[in-house]
Amino acid sequence: MRVKEESKIQKRSIRKRNERDTEYGTETETKPEAVKPMAINAERGNEIDAGMETDIETGIETGKEIEETEGTDKRRQGLMNLIRRVHGMVENADIEKHRQSQDHIGTILSNTKAIEYREVDIDGMYGEWIGVNRAHMKKYVLLHCHGGGYSTGSSLYARTLTSKLAESTSMDVLCFDYRLAPEHPYPAALEDAMRTWNYLMLLGYGARDVIVTGDSAGGNLALALTLKLKQEKRLLPRAIILMSPWTDLTSTGKSFQTKAEADPVLNCAYIDRMVQAYAKDRDLTEPLISPLFGDFEGFPPTYIQVGENEILLSDALRLHRTFVEKNVPVKIDIYPGMWHVFQMSPVKAARAAMDKNAEFIFDVCR
Repeated sequence: MRVKEESKIQKRSIRKRNERDTEYGTETETKPEAVKPMAINAERGNEIDAGMETDIETGIETGKEIEETEGTDKRRQGLMNLIRRVHGMVENADIEKHRQSQDHIGTILSNTKAIEYREVDIDGMYGEWIGVNRAHMKKYVLLHCHGGGYSTGSSLYARTLTSKLAESTSMDVLCFDYRLAPEHPYPAALEDAMRTWNYLMLLGYGARDVIVTGDSAGGNLALALTLKLKQEKRLLPRAIILMSPWTDLTSTGKSFQTKAEADPVLNCAYIDRMVQAYAKDRDLTEPLISPLFGDFEGFPPTYIQVGENEILLSDALRLHRTFVEKNVPVKIDIYPGMWHVFQMSPVKAARAAMDKNAEFIFDVCR
């Protein structure tokens, strides 16, 4: 069975040589109280000012309500080192080999009989439906935009997230393989996201039946998709969920400096390469490239999750503050000791974060 699956992956890799994308992420397994997120609701959004952002990014325990112990710190550091090693095994200077390695990881970590994967052709683009093998809700669907710096990743690799989303919500998830940079720079990915949105509308779903989710660069794409729909004066999705979103390609957030040593997954050099591959010679402040600079007035309810130990922490904090200023219903959870897209990992904190995602979805769908 595994040989058959690997053969399928190899064929798909050849067929989609120019189409993949994701950013690797993982997280720490500690005592339950050690992974309790710091929550900031929209009603308290005025607390996210420059001072508080600096406090969080420099490690001050503002509002975390947890007590760090020496044992917990050692466990966290050990796991952080493990994540660095695992991430290093996936990275490859040959981008095609990098993409294939991610696909193999996605296959291994998503091998469960509880989830069904169904391939779908979206106007010539590969996509797949992910759903639980039990009776489940059909009225609402999740549209997931995978991450990977716009240069790697795929629906197969994204199964480390989409299977958890499907299981925690009992809703179907649609993921799609948008074209990747550097072969296909901006606006290829956004065009493919719009194509997938239109596909859902043709299936009979309304905009209010769709929750858009995204991790890392996929969080960027989820925001860009919604901004594009707004520009075209179309109905917006019911809600948005963002996990470690990459919102500012100008890389001006403080956490690019303050979290550089702590982040076991991302570094500034990697981000710079991804920016050059995706948006070379472009105005990086263009909202459809860096959604942080967009007009979010009228945006749907949004939930943001981010790890404390990632260089994209500021991207999430500044986005939250901008949403609050535009009176967008928004909540952010900052997970102490966690890093980029930790929800991918098979650990307790990832499951807890997925439960929080499900709670948010159930709340907006009531």
